[in-house]
Order: sequence, then C-alpha cells, then structure tokens
Amino acid sequence: MPPQPRPQSRSRRSYDQYCAAARGLDAVGDRWTLLIVRELLAGPRRYTDLHADLPGVSTDVLASRLKDMEQQGLSTRRRLAPPSAAYVYELTERGRELLPVLQAIAAWGAPALDERRPTDAVRAHWFALPLLRSLEAAEVEGVVEVRLDEGRFHVRAAGGGARTGAEAYGEGPAPAEPDARIALDADTCVALSRGEFTVGEGVRSGRIELTGDGVLAKALRET
Repeated sequence: MPPQPRPQSRSRRSYDQYCAAARGLDAVGDRWTLLIVRELLAGPRRYTDLHADLPGVSTDVLASRLKDMEQQGLSTRRRLAPPSAAYVYELTERGRELLPVLQAIAAWGAPALDERRPTDAVRAHWFALPLLRSLEAAEVEGVVEVRLDEGRFHVRAAGGGARTGAEAYGEGPAPAEPDARIALDADTCVALSRGEFTVGEGVRSGRIELTGDGVLAKALRET
C-alpha cells in the first residue's frame, strides 16, 4: 500500500476563477499530475509501477497527487482479485478524456526534443502519445505493436472514430496478434511526432520497418 500523504495545513489550492481553463488547471495543473495520467492511459498500474516509471517524483508527492486525482474524479483505486493482494490505480472516463489534452501538449513540446540530455530518463511507452497521432492518420482502427531500442509498446488506433473504454496504448507486446508491427528508432519517432514525414514515407525511405498484411498495415503504408 502506498505511503499516506502528509497532512495539509490548508485546503488544495485553487485559482478561484470562473473560467473553464482555470477550473481545468485546478484539477490537473499541479506538477506530476498529467504525467501520472500519461502512465494510467496505458492501463491500471500499481503504485510501485507508477513510482518506477516516474523517475524524480517523491513517494509523498505521488501519494498526494493520486489522492487528489481520486477526489477530482479522474482516477480510482481498486484491489485486484485473489490471489493478488495488490491495489491498482486506473483512470475514470473523465480521466481518459485527458488523452487529447496530452496529445496536444506532446505535439507542442515535440520541437524541444532535440539532443537527449545525459540526465534524461526514457521509457519506450513515453513515445506512444506522439506516435498515436501519426498512426491514426491512416483512419483505420486496429492495434500496432511498436519496437524501439528502448523497448516495446502497443498502440490502439481508433481509426478516426470515438474511443471506447479501452486504453489508448500499453506497455510491452500487444496482448493478442496485432494488426501491424513497426520497428524504428527514437529519433525517427520524434521526427514523426514533429510531422516531418508520415509512417508511409518513413517505410519507403527505409527509416521504418513495417510488417503486416491487414487493412491497417496497408493503410499505414499508403499514408
């Protein structure tokens, strides 16, 4: 069970402004909150997993942010079925609605991804957010398994339609046979997120290896 946050001497801060942007920032504007959402968009996570994939966050801050997110209706905590005794955190429907917000922030921040700094941590699934937009340009629904030097993850493209309750992406290989597989390096992933070329153009130039014979794989080749 995660450590309990230290008692607060005053109530959670608010901008106290009757403004939609201010209300939104009241809920997710604290440091680390949106990055916790990024992790939970990959599916339910244990506290220890969240802490491992959020290098730099203290245990007190993580516990506090998770408690705030539950109070804001962004996430819930539940106990896994026996024989496991672990608790996991997962996003509510309102929490999952933050996906396009994070995609927009990732697209805006992509130009700042120049040379990787020696102090920069990296996880393969952190590339899912910017890559998701590129994969959905094919406008075909399906699952794409992605292989980077840093690891593997899978992305669920909605094909331009409304998303259901399924996670947008997940760590590791796809749980079932994916509709397509792509292999690329981190620099190519960053270039895709900047809109420098499409997946199809990356395949034709040799920067991206794409395998699969289904509709989604074909559509990606033609982008």
